[in-house]
Amino acid sequence: MEREIEDIEALINQAGGSAFLFGISSGAALAMEAAIKLGDKVKKLAMDEAPYNDDEAARQAWKAYRKQLADVLAQGRRGDALGLFMMLTGMPAEHLDRVRQYPLWPMWEAVAPTLAYDAAAMGEDASVPTEKAASVTVPALVMDGSASEFSFMHTTALALARAMPHAQHRTLEGQSHEDAASALAPVLVEFFAPNAA
Repeated sequence: MEREIEDIEALINQAGGSAFLFGISSGAALAMEAAIKLGDKVKKLAMDEAPYNDDEAARQAWKAYRKQLADVLAQGRRGDALGLFMMLTGMPAEHLDRVRQYPLWPMWEAVAPTLAYDAAAMGEDASVPTEKAASVTVPALVMDGSASEFSFMHTTALALARAMPHAQHRTLEGQSHEDAASALAPVLVEFFAPNAA
């Protein structure tokens, strides 16, 4: 996490010393961490579909996933790491062999080690970090999609927005975990506008 935030800080410094941050999914978790650590270098924070989950079974599944992920990545088994992630997010195990035949599989497999970075951003058990969120001092927009495949993300977004002192929540109508740019961009432009609250 520290190196990821150092990279974000280097980009902000190169861009003039301050910036707005936006992240989707585990990137939302990373953006929040950076907003907390980088202080006044981050002027506003927008988060979309942060996949934290307070459900006890989900937290236990996350812990098991992190351990298995570390093991298979240490052994260089990138395909198995990718399979673990896909099954964690709901893909049935019996579909894995078919998915491995997709033309994009080699590209996904090549970046499988970055799953460890996602796991680090989400924390030990991926529970909703309301105490940490309370230390976000900048204006924040916390979003979820009304058609998200992961219904818990609405509850998560509400909890994060309530915990942050200067946050607002917004559900993007008709959007899933992978929002259409045409739906997301106008919301971000409005929020990041200089005169926006």
